[in-house]
Amino acid sequence: GAIERLGGPMVVHELAAAAGHTAVLVSTDASPVEVYALEAGRLRPLSAHNQALFSELQLGAVEDIVFRSRDGTSVHGQLVKPPDYLSGRRYPTIVWIHGGPNGQDDHSLELQGYGPPLERQLFATHGYVVLAVNYRGSTGRGAQFARSILADWGHKEVQDLLAGVDYAVASGLADPARLGVGGWSYGGLLTDYLIASDPRFKAAISGAGSGNQLSTYGTDQYIVEYNAELGAPWRNPALWLKVSYPFFHADRIRTPTLFLGGDKDFNVPVAGGEQMYQALRTLGVPAQLIVYPGESHVLTRPSFLVDRSRRYLDWMGKYLKGEP
Repeated sequence: GAIERLGGPMVVHELAAAAGHTAVLVSTDASPVEVYALEAGRLRPLSAHNQALFSELQLGAVEDIVFRSRDGTSVHGQLVKPPDYLSGRRYPTIVWIHGGPNGQDDHSLELQGYGPPLERQLFATHGYVVLAVNYRGSTGRGAQFARSILADWGHKEVQDLLAGVDYAVASGLADPARLGVGGWSYGGLLTDYLIASDPRFKAAISGAGSGNQLSTYGTDQYIVEYNAELGAPWRNPALWLKVSYPFFHADRIRTPTLFLGGDKDFNVPVAGGEQMYQALRTLGVPAQLIVYPGESHVLTRPSFLVDRSRRYLDWMGKYLKGEP
């Protein structure tokens, strides 16, 4: 039959069907995942675990945008505005980059260990405009779009992210003198690429990222993928140096950067952040390194999650707002 939109915007995360009934897990811009029954094309709520908390919060509006990258590619993104946003005013703006790279920014407030949707709202409710970009390599736009960065990390993604910044500035939302960037996992890796490629960012947060991919060979869980995509370093040294661009061009970085990671991370070992931190320290660029003991790629201890959020706000506040 024909495809019908249930409503929206929303994200359906899971579904289960049995005995003529269908249950789905749904999240929206204003609500984390809840359980719904799908009945005659309508959603009936079965849970409201987060209603009491989120009914007391004022969240930023999420706006879909489409812009052209530098080579003409059409790129989708989202802007999250402060709850008290005033038209005509420019705001300090943070580019918050999703991980993956085969992930995407969408209309969800899913609460993950490094959930970009929640972090976007964290910044928006503290007076920032947040730019999220579904750069090439992201899912949701076909296999070719997702595979377009194969063995070419930090190239097309950086073009798309910087084009998004240009769009936000040209639209009158972003203050070009108060730009920040950050992310976790591949978002942290791309943060390293961005600050090594463009000096306009005044603050950066690189979580569980790496600027030197040579150091990850044999130390993380991706040895099969590395050999298939990049080849062995001794056979393709030029390609490995290319995807390690941030570390080998660290002398171009001027952005104060906060590096974070877990000391048990086998997905992106914390050495990736430690090396970038040490490079910036050697160069005299302000940098801070936070290592969470006993944590892997996704932080799980509540006190560490709170600590990380506070550090996010303190770092951006210091360099984008002049806060102590």
